[in-house]
Amino acid sequence: MAAVIGALLPERAIVVDEALTSGVGLMELTSGAPLHDWLSLTGGAIGDGLPMALGAAVACPDRPVIGIQADGSAMYTISALWSYAREQLDITTIVCDNGSYAILQHELERVGAASDGQRAGQLLDLGGPGLDFVALATGMGVPATRATTAEELADQLRRALAAPGPHLIDAVLRR
Repeated sequence: MAAVIGALLPERAIVVDEALTSGVGLMELTSGAPLHDWLSLTGGAIGDGLPMALGAAVACPDRPVIGIQADGSAMYTISALWSYAREQLDITTIVCDNGSYAILQHELERVGAASDGQRAGQLLDLGGPGLDFVALATGMGVPATRATTAEELADQLRRALAAPGPHLIDAVLRR
């Protein structure tokens, strides 16, 4: 995912990074891309990626915004997609879909609480029912696709960046 984004990042893009645990390599693999700005979490909270991308697109309507968004934290502020569609903002969101609140799992492990039983583990799993980000985005007026390979992601990202308005790509990542 990081290599695809680095290869296709347009000049003057604003990258909003809330990839969290899925963001390994993003900084390194986008460092050679055309000049761009990078916005990310300041630490301690999750869920600000979608509204941060909204703010960036409103502040700089002449620049493409690419949001790289973890699936669990997207659910905190998923309603931002409706505003993307309503305002026809040039935001391409890539959802890092690993089916879990992986960042919270890591934090539990760091404090030694990861083995507190089956119920605790279920609270960090986004399955049962699984989230359908394509349906969620489409239901709020944002065109959406699903990528399960790097090639699909590259093709879908090229198309999204070439068309005006909001787009969402559900990048299904291996667990």
